[in-house]
Amino acid sequence: MPKILSSEITSQRVYVNRRTFIQSLVAAGGATLAGDAVSAQQPAVHGRKLKTISSPFSTTEKPNTWEHITTYNNFYEFGTDKSDPAIHAPKWRVPQPWTVSVEGEVAKPGKMNLEDILKSETLEDRIYRHRCVEGWSMIIPWVGFPLANLIKKVQPTSKAKFVEFITIADRAKMPGLSDDVLEWPYIEGLRMDEAMHPLTILAVGVYGEVLPNQSGAPLHLVVPWKYGFKGAKSIARIRFVEKQPISSWTRAWSQAYGFYSNVNPKVAHPRHSQSTEARLPSLFRTTPTLMFNGYGDQVASLYKDMDLRKNY
Repeated sequence: MPKILSSEITSQRVYVNRRTFIQSLVAAGGATLAGDAVSAQQPAVHGRKLKTISSPFSTTEKPNTWEHITTYNNFYEFGTDKSDPAIHAPKWRVPQPWTVSVEGEVAKPGKMNLEDILKSETLEDRIYRHRCVEGWSMIIPWVGFPLANLIKKVQPTSKAKFVEFITIADRAKMPGLSDDVLEWPYIEGLRMDEAMHPLTILAVGVYGEVLPNQSGAPLHLVVPWKYGFKGAKSIARIRFVEKQPISSWTRAWSQAYGFYSNVNPKVAHPRHSQSTEARLPSLFRTTPTLMFNGYGDQVASLYKDMDLRKNY
């Protein structure tokens, strides 16, 4: 059996940093942070604002704060503790210009400059639910554009059935790469119709600002009806392939992390139930988990002929 990951061990800083955690106990009797803090949009941290429009795909739920979103992260390239990315990622200098290599079954392969891609895109504010297989969830106000837009530009061939995402692996600046918890670089994949779905975006910002490093800068895949680990961060290569790719977590522990990874409260993780979740900053799993993370009306048709207990 795989070793117990630090990400599956509950601690105070699993939910909030120490200072906020202690304040929350005083202010809210140990259960949640004050409601005003949860809904308040934080002021600009570095002033790098993005020009955006509102998206009709957004949830009406109140987003988590900038502090929650940027201090509680899964980004194993910078460490397995939830606080590690916020500590180590800011030290990493994102290569400029950022290029994405497009490969495989496409009519227009080659390297694409992210800045050039963004010149032709209208960025949208998309407030999405985010559900982690570990049992916690957030509401995150992403800024991004539909992945489908990029796919159409590179013109996949009829052989392209899946899209594979490969992230950067900077061993000099990413201390987590020395850990053998996963094989590096990080790899994820989607079926072509999942990749083309209008809910699937490439995020370049959060709360109207350029993504901070710990949130997956500069390019983060967001698929809101799936568990968060499907969201590849710091994407460096996109490959269009005929056969289903083997994603990093599936390779590491296929019994727990299937290729599809749709949020399904009826399928338990080998170590815990998925029927309820802790909506951060709450410390307790009191929120019922929604099928497809609440996006069933939009995406259930993609899986109408599939057994979602077997295709997890």
